Amino acid sequence: MNDEHLLQLLNEHPGQYISGEEISRRMSVSRTAIWKGINRLKEKGYEFDSTSRKGYRITRRPDRFDVTALQLALSEKGSWGQPLHLFESVLSTQDEARTLAEQQTAEGTLVIAEEQTAGRGRQGRPFFSPSGRGIWMSLVMRPTQPLQYMSQLTLLAAVAVCRALRNITQLDIGIKWPNDLLIDGRKVCGILIESAAEDGRVRYAIAGIGIDANLTAEDLPEHLQSIATSLRIESGQIVDRTVVVAEVISELETLYQLYAEEGFTPIAALWESMAISIGKSIQVHNAQGSLQGIAQGLGMNGELLLRLADDQVVPIYSGDIEF
Repeated sequence: MNDEHLLQLLNEHPGQYISGEEISRRMSVSRTAIWKGINRLKEKGYEFDSTSRKGYRITRRPDRFDVTALQLALSEKGSWGQPLHLFESVLSTQDEARTLAEQQTAEGTLVIAEEQTAGRGRQGRPFFSPSGRGIWMSLVMRPTQPLQYMSQLTLLAAVAVCRALRNITQLDIGIKWPNDLLIDGRKVCGILIESAAEDGRVRYAIAGIGIDANLTAEDLPEHLQSIATSLRIESGQIVDRTVVVAEVISELETLYQLYAEEGFTPIAALWESMAISIGKSIQVHNAQGSLQGIAQGLGMNGELLLRLADDQVVPIYSGDIEF
């Protein structure tokens, strides 16, 4: 079935229902084919109201980034976000940004895609990135600190994004160590920092940021419905993705400059003030096994300090935590 033909037919009746019977007759297709076509359009960002008696009507068309509006919003906030590379669909914005970084693109280069078909999170996990619903972007940075301090940059990114999203939505968003953003225990944003080094120095770092901005509950696959959410679900409002991008990049640039001038101490204090795990009993799972204790705070390299039952404090450099 031709999806463009189906869309044209629905657009002939703006704001009105068109019955499945009418669509079937005019397109000479089955009701099952129509249902599959509607679902494909949903994947492209269209939203529908459908009832068995009335049929289908479009309630919302895809929200697409406008490169000119994005550039203007970014330039009003700071110098980062230029040059800007906007794609309709990519495997991963991380891969696109890494290619640019290897070509010596400037610090602050930003890659955004409407959709990722092979987006990834920490430890190579797949990252759900549907078209027109979220913010899938990667930022090129060229930090000067030694490679051993890269975990600090991970925490800085979490603080910057959390501050930006709180400012825009007023939602109670918190940080789960090291850099997942949660609302009432469900993930709304994931952050991935990848870097390339030479002779112990960082050549560049890529900050991948995935924000579930305007996903609806039905957009989420079944396996994510209990663990993920979106700004739209939590606030009841559709958010302006351009505004969110500009605010996030501005916060990143501001805190990056603060970090360069004053070191990790102010960043650590901000992170701890937004963390949802400090002072709570947690279980940590990593390659070495599992540990249970009370999360005390951050060490100077960004490691999580865990107080065990015998009062021994151990540093946690990687792993997943559960409350």
